[in-house]
Amino acid sequence: MIRLLSRILFMTLWIPVIGISQTAVQTAAAQAGKIVWVNMETAVFSCDEGKNEFTEIQKFVDGKNDELNGLKKEADSLKNQLSVQGSKLTDDAAADLQYQITVKDTELKRFSEDTQREINNKKDRAAGYIIKRMQLVIDKWAREKGLGAILNMDPNRDVWIDPALDFTEELVKAYNANYPISKAKAPAPPANPGQ
Repeated sequence: MIRLLSRILFMTLWIPVIGISQTAVQTAAAQAGKIVWVNMETAVFSCDEGKNEFTEIQKFVDGKNDELNGLKKEADSLKNQLSVQGSKLTDDAAADLQYQITVKDTELKRFSEDTQREINNKKDRAAGYIIKRMQLVIDKWAREKGLGAILNMDPNRDVWIDPALDFTEELVKAYNANYPISKAKAPAPPANPGQ
């Protein structure tokens, strides 16, 4: 009888502890299971550093486009010359002009291919650098928010995501806070020659 009472007393004491433990486990699981989404591409391009990097790349692209347009004009000029003067040229002169056109077309093609590789390399390096730093921010940020997972939005995969779970803007703010863009330094005043 005493053993039975001891068991009953023991069980009544442990039931609240088991209930508390289960509640604690459920709460921890609920917190650890919080999942949010971010659009990494948007975050990379819209953070302050990304805007600066890709603005510089766009300036590079614009300069290369100007060079490409100059080469195209040269090629068009040669083609126009052959078209207009073709019947008046000697065979050697026409062949020489045709050779110049072929060389210019090859130069245009190589320039376009080399420039595209260079642009892609600049974009990849800039994005890679920002993503690497963004991963550090994500890790810190996820721990502070108590998130269980941060998933990358993918319109090819995700049919619908609750907009309340889109934390892209918060990630950008956290990145900008961790990696602020320093303001351009004002130019140094000119030295006084009389002193």
